Amino acid sequence: MADVEAALDQAGLTNPHVREYVQYWADLTGAERVEVVSASDDARLAEEALAAGELLPAGEGLYYSRSYHKDTARSEERTIVATSNPSDAGVYNNWRPSSEMKPLLEGKMRGASAGKTMYVVPYLMAPPGSPLEAFAAGVELTDSRTVVMHMIRMARVGIDYINELADPNSFVRAVHVTGDLENLGHGTPDDARYFVTVADERTILHFGSSYGGNALLGKIAHGLRQAAYDGWASGKFLSEQFMLLGITDKQTGKKYHICGGFPSASGKTNLAMTLAPDALGDRYYVDFYGDDIAWLWVDENDGKLYGMNPEFGVFGVAKDTNEATNPGALHSIDAGSGAIFTNIAYNPDTQEVWWEGKTKNPPEDVTGWEDWKGDKIAERAEGDDSPWAHPNSRFTTTLSNVPNVAPDFNSPAGVPIDAIIFGGRTRDREPLIRAITDLAEGVYDGLTLGAEATFAAEGVDGQLRYDPMSMRPFMSYPEGAYAAHWLTIIGQATEAPLFAHVNWFQRGEDGHFLWPGYRDNLRPLLWLMQLKAGEVTGRQTPVGVIPTKDELNLEGLEIVPEDLDTILTIDNERWQQEIANREVHLTAFTDLPEEIWEAHRRVRADLEADA
Repeated sequence: MADVEAALDQAGLTNPHVREYVQYWADLTGAERVEVVSASDDARLAEEALAAGELLPAGEGLYYSRSYHKDTARSEERTIVATSNPSDAGVYNNWRPSSEMKPLLEGKMRGASAGKTMYVVPYLMAPPGSPLEAFAAGVELTDSRTVVMHMIRMARVGIDYINELADPNSFVRAVHVTGDLENLGHGTPDDARYFVTVADERTILHFGSSYGGNALLGKIAHGLRQAAYDGWASGKFLSEQFMLLGITDKQTGKKYHICGGFPSASGKTNLAMTLAPDALGDRYYVDFYGDDIAWLWVDENDGKLYGMNPEFGVFGVAKDTNEATNPGALHSIDAGSGAIFTNIAYNPDTQEVWWEGKTKNPPEDVTGWEDWKGDKIAERAEGDDSPWAHPNSRFTTTLSNVPNVAPDFNSPAGVPIDAIIFGGRTRDREPLIRAITDLAEGVYDGLTLGAEATFAAEGVDGQLRYDPMSMRPFMSYPEGAYAAHWLTIIGQATEAPLFAHVNWFQRGEDGHFLWPGYRDNLRPLLWLMQLKAGEVTGRQTPVGVIPTKDELNLEGLEIVPEDLDTILTIDNERWQQEIANREVHLTAFTDLPEEIWEAHRRVRADLEADA
């Protein structure tokens, strides 16, 4: 058994509550040794992981890892929010009583780290000094060295964040035990995996994975699920699966900040990291703040809505990332960046990596190349065109590696939010952009956000489903209370943000995209900021204000006029069908605020009157 006291003393970890927590779980899991880590340990950990074969070299200062072939995405049906209060149950949070789940997880974790090192990872999911710092501290215990390295890239890691807490007992207890991955019954009735957030005790217990948000507990489990519950319980903030960017008008000196929710594969990371189109680059500059999580609160002094990205890094989808779609992401994983690639194609002879979309075609010379499972490409059967990289393959890198990262990304004050946008990958229904000026209608629109399913969510490709605020997999309290909390927090702002819904993915009858997307997606956002400033008026429709053709800045853009007409048009008949579907969707939520139902009825009546 590990000598916990000696390990903690040697590391200088003095917080008595943390020490007690580490001792308890070291005893329960049977870890052979305990090691406290900080960000400065990264180089040593990388050397050890390479020597042990846990990582493979992928070029200068770059690393490659493979997860177990059944352990490649979130598992929503295995993800549970547990509390002591049955009224915390919602439609999506898969609520279970903590009195049932805690003993179950402890039973699975008991002795499961025998012979292994328990790494103690003290972290902070916010810049030091943030107004929300009290909700940001955590200590992850994990038996995986590569998980530690991912955490160092995704969070601020060091013992000072824990030793110097204003309330020494105010930290998230996050325990990750990998388990015997090949014998956990993935996807069977005997599935032994559990990913549990005991939200009212600020405790996270994850068993049975070494992948992504299942194992990097500061990210989704704390940064989204636990933080959302904390924000609701405290009444102080929102935690959302949102991107956050800044737009600077170099001509006027004005800077705007926009955050928003996009379900998986709906363009969130590409938008968050976007650059201005070449034709507009002399006037506009885009700053990257974050691609996955935003915490939102109203400053009690100036009454403005503020936002920040609590993360310290990017856990991005590799598929289709290239110089045209997302040059910022591509250069954030350059040689020397310390990036970690997961489940992409790898060539151990040359230490090269590849994924679908990185280049138009895969490497012609397949010598040495292995797919994401480690199988040789050269040994594939004739006609086998299965992907080289897993569709949910990833790269992990720090925010500071992103070329256009905002200079104030680590500011504890956050940034003022001018607009909140929603966008799902839909082939029809949604125009390019529609702005919403009413708070309740904006929240209503977020609650009825829809998108096609993705690999990250283990859905069926092409199937449309509702994903409120893009938080469906991360809800930790009931949807009715969630909507009410949104109305309360945003309603406190003396200067309300605009809401808007965007869609880059509308297609023509022949299947072609009507809008070029990528960097040109800045154009509708510029219109949105002009609308807020009163510089344009747009055209009022039953579902919001949409741009007129002459209001959109189309300088340097080639687009078929008929395509532009289509994406700036509302299909009333299709929308009336949509409204009927929304009503069924919203009816599933108990205690939905009356303001939301009023917004729904108002939009429905306006559509009927406009038919």
